[in-house]
Amino acid sequence: MSSDITKSATQAVVPIPPLVSALNHSEQIKGKVEECAQELASVNAVIKEEITEHLPLEQVERALHQSEQVEDKVQECADDLSLVNQALTDEIRERRKLERKLAVSQIELADTQAELSDTQAQEKRARHLAFHDVVTGLPNRNLFNDRLRNALSQARRHAWRLAVMFIDLDKFKSINDSYGHDAGDKVLKIVSERLQTLVRDADTVGRQGGDEFLYLMLEVKTDADAALAAGKIIESIAQPCEFDGLTLSVKPSIGIAFYPEDGRSALVLVKNADSAMYAAKQSDKGYCFYALRKQLGTLDR
Repeated sequence: MSSDITKSATQAVVPIPPLVSALNHSEQIKGKVEECAQELASVNAVIKEEITEHLPLEQVERALHQSEQVEDKVQECADDLSLVNQALTDEIRERRKLERKLAVSQIELADTQAELSDTQAQEKRARHLAFHDVVTGLPNRNLFNDRLRNALSQARRHAWRLAVMFIDLDKFKSINDSYGHDAGDKVLKIVSERLQTLVRDADTVGRQGGDEFLYLMLEVKTDADAALAAGKIIESIAQPCEFDGLTLSVKPSIGIAFYPEDGRSALVLVKNADSAMYAAKQSDKGYCFYALRKQLGTLDR
C-alpha cells in the first residue's frame, strides 16, 4: 500500500496539460512573430524603394498603412507572449508548490511507515509475550494448554494416544539461594534449549512456571516410547551447566500421564502428571507413570 502512495506522489510531478498547452501556444506565437517580421521587411523594402525611386504617394501611404497593421500584429504578439509567460510563471509556481507538498508527503509517509513498523513490532512482541515465557522463550502455560486441548481434539477424532510429562528440577531453589536469580535464569535457559533439541517437531515443550516444565508428546504407541523419551530428557538435563565460570547441575523428576487412560481433559492430564512427578522423586529412574503411582499407592502432595 505504501509503495502505491509513493508511486502516486511521484506521478504528480509529471508535466500536466496546462503547461503543455502554454508551451504549444508559445510555439504558435513564435510563428506569428516570424510572419510579422517578414511583413515588416516587405514594408521597409517598399519604403526604401519609394525613397530611392520616388514612387507615387498613394503607394507610400499604402505601405505605411501596411506597416501600421504589422505593428499592431507585433503588439498583439507581444501581448500574447506576455500572457504565455505569465501562464508559464504561474505553472512553474504551482509545480514548485506541488513538489514541496510531495516532499512533505514523502517525509510524512516515511514517518508513518516507521510508526507502523514500530507498532507492528510492538504488537508482535506483545502477542509473543502473551503466549511465551519471558525467561526461556518457551510456550507458557496458556499456550501449552491451548495446544494440549487441540491435541486432545485430534486424538479423540483419530483415536491417538498422547503423553503429558510434568518435569521438575530437583533442588533448583538452592541455586537461586546460593548464586542468585540471574544464575538460576541461565540454568533455566540451558534446560529449555536442551529440551527443545529433544522434542519432535509436532510435540510441544513449555514452561509451567518456576522450575517446572511440561512436555506434550503426540501419538505415543507404547509406554516404552514415553519411557525412552523421559530417559533421554533426564540424561540431557543432568549434564552440568557451565557459564560465567560456574558449573551447576540439576536433576529432573518426570511424571507421565497418558490420554485416554489417565485423563480425558487437559486439566486432569496435567494434574495427574504432576502427581506422578512427586512419585518420580522417589524413583531411581527419575520418572514415573501415573498408573504406576496409583498401583504403588503413592500419596498426592
